[in-house]
Amino acid sequence: MMRREFPAAVCLAAAAMLCLTANPARPDGSQSEQVQLGRYLFYDKRISVNGTYSCASCHKQELAFTDGRAQALGATGQLHPRGAMSLVDLASATAFNWADPTVRSLEEQALKPMFSTEPVELGASEERLSSLISTDSVYRRLFPLAFPGEQPWTKLHVANAIAAFERTIVSNNSPYDRYHLRGEQNAISEAAKRGEMQFFLEGPSCFRCHGGNSFSGRARDEFHNTALYNLAGPFRFPAPNFGLFTHTKREEDMGKFKAPTLRSIALTAPYMHDGSIATLGEVLDHYAAGGRAHDNPQKDVLMKGFRMTAQNRSDLIAFLDSLTDESLIHDPAFGDPWVMRAK
Repeated sequence: MMRREFPAAVCLAAAAMLCLTANPARPDGSQSEQVQLGRYLFYDKRISVNGTYSCASCHKQELAFTDGRAQALGATGQLHPRGAMSLVDLASATAFNWADPTVRSLEEQALKPMFSTEPVELGASEERLSSLISTDSVYRRLFPLAFPGEQPWTKLHVANAIAAFERTIVSNNSPYDRYHLRGEQNAISEAAKRGEMQFFLEGPSCFRCHGGNSFSGRARDEFHNTALYNLAGPFRFPAPNFGLFTHTKREEDMGKFKAPTLRSIALTAPYMHDGSIATLGEVLDHYAAGGRAHDNPQKDVLMKGFRMTAQNRSDLIAFLDSLTDESLIHDPAFGDPWVMRAK
């Protein structure tokens, strides 16, 4: 079967991915001191209020750095209103939360779950963190190496290091990548090739909200109301999940949430900000119907619905499956260094 031709913009985007998906590392492939330090911090449960949770508790490598829950759970057992987002391919991201436009960098995001109190995530205190990083033998060695010539044991450097590690969580070896970037013609199935065509068709228009290397939102168009709800009353969405409206207080922002990455999306169920859709097939049904609350007057203009046959549905799922990067979820470079150190 001949390889299908794609629109020029799609081909250019795929070619650019070679530059965007290389894991930041030294020429010899080893991790920098900042990345190594960030990895230790990312997996350190001692940072949390009760020593039971780390960043990795909600962002598990085997689940493409999500947690498999509809709603995340904090160190104290407090249930969060939204699910944990994937950390895959955040290096070029400009938004880092479901609906908080005020966080514009990975460094800002790294500290938010540590110290937030509503809801409690890690429940850390600055005193506890400062004591840990200035006395632990691993941190006594790594902080000065990562930040030479300055006071190393600071909260700012904690954020810098965790962000440096998270920027290395890059997906570049999925079947999709091997097919498009490395020319492995049999890397994806014929169904996945057909599904990719569907993904970029004008009808489904999936790529308009899930574009670029990360298949995520674009800088000027990251948040969308996908017609999940249309409740009676002024808010239409169940509290406290009002989307961007919570920050902007603009009616048109009600129910707008970030378009998450589709990289390794098959591993990150359940779906949507509140985990209210269980499977990829049901997600496709939702969009084909123009949203399960298709009468929501504030829904995104792209939520028009489209005709989807059983074949098209199956092909689209095959395409989305082809974005799963098995090497990413098994790479020891992203694993728990405390466990490896103990061994």
